[in-house]
Amino acid sequence: MRLVITLLVWMSAAFSIAPAGAQSALYTATAAEIAGGLPGTVIRTEILNGTPDGATAYRMLYRSRGLDGKPIAVSGIAIVPSGPVPPGGRPVVAWAHPTTGVQPQCGPSRSGGIFLSIQGLRAMIARGYIVAATDYAGLGGPGTHPYLVGESEGRSVVDSVRAARQLAGASAGRRFAVWGHSQGGHAALFTGILAKRLAPELDLVGVAAAAPATELRPLLADDIETDGGRNLTAMTLWSWARVYKAPLDKVVYPQAIPVVDELAADCIESLSDILRRLRPTKALERKFLVDEDFAAHEPWRSLLDRNSPGLVPRSIPVFLAQGTDDTLVRPQVTRDYADRLCRAGNSVRFVALQGVGHLPAAEDSAAAAVDWMEQRFKGAPPPSDCTRAK
Repeated sequence: MRLVITLLVWMSAAFSIAPAGAQSALYTATAAEIAGGLPGTVIRTEILNGTPDGATAYRMLYRSRGLDGKPIAVSGIAIVPSGPVPPGGRPVVAWAHPTTGVQPQCGPSRSGGIFLSIQGLRAMIARGYIVAATDYAGLGGPGTHPYLVGESEGRSVVDSVRAARQLAGASAGRRFAVWGHSQGGHAALFTGILAKRLAPELDLVGVAAAAPATELRPLLADDIETDGGRNLTAMTLWSWARVYKAPLDKVVYPQAIPVVDELAADCIESLSDILRRLRPTKALERKFLVDEDFAAHEPWRSLLDRNSPGLVPRSIPVFLAQGTDDTLVRPQVTRDYADRLCRAGNSVRFVALQGVGHLPAAEDSAAAAVDWMEQRFKGAPPPSDCTRAK
């Protein structure tokens, strides 16, 4: 119980207590509008109020592609600083958010607390960076959210950078970095893997991730006995049953499927959302999975492996932050991933956050992450802790 409360309070605090699903015509697009341009082109924008001093923010709907290669619309925001434009244009930081739910109304751009949720935002504005924050496919905009599906996340992030570059007066350059937490760390790593193929016109200077979901099989298997783990597993199974047509009834007891549906129907945004999730979460403690080792069986095994990030190209430096007291993303799993990158020849900055759990990992590492990204934009040689990470 303590873990699920910690997990949900973290996610709700990030998005304030604004009512879920702020309504706007921005999120609706016709098939002709969606098909009317290349990935990353903007369908429409609107000004957001409450922007931190020294910047202007836009809610935006932009084009991307789904897992089937067909055009889709994805929503997000872009925050553009004021002040002079440097030679080559303003650098862009793509923020990849942690879990907020799996429904369209759960998109962070719909939340009144969006500016509080982007860790390091004020520091990035002060440095003159444009911040592009995607909702991911199926959050904010229409469709099913491919939760923890790396290809989808990476496309959403890359195309948010392209969209930010199109905003009038933004003066965005080619260079960008990506920074994310938890599910967003997973998205950041997949962005690093996919960016060159998806957007060769952009220059990714670095990948920063706090407590990222790396090895999905251990993540789900290690946490299945906890309330937080049951929540994550339920959302993953619900999403993948729709995205991949994987047979949910083969791994979830029939009487538990309505409970999974109930958990999937809610966003994780407000105190009332948290309290509403406690009862169905406890129900899953009594009866949930037909086989708790479902991840060892197909098609789930292959899907989990496919969506566990592999190696980021060696040319892209990586910043990893991990709390030593994290009970959701296990510290050793993140260290093992850092070791893999080191053995492959990547430059890895590894920050161990002593006594820190999952909840505050991004907040506690944001200053170091922003400083690290600043040096990447300046072209400084990337530091590496590889000898210490082993």
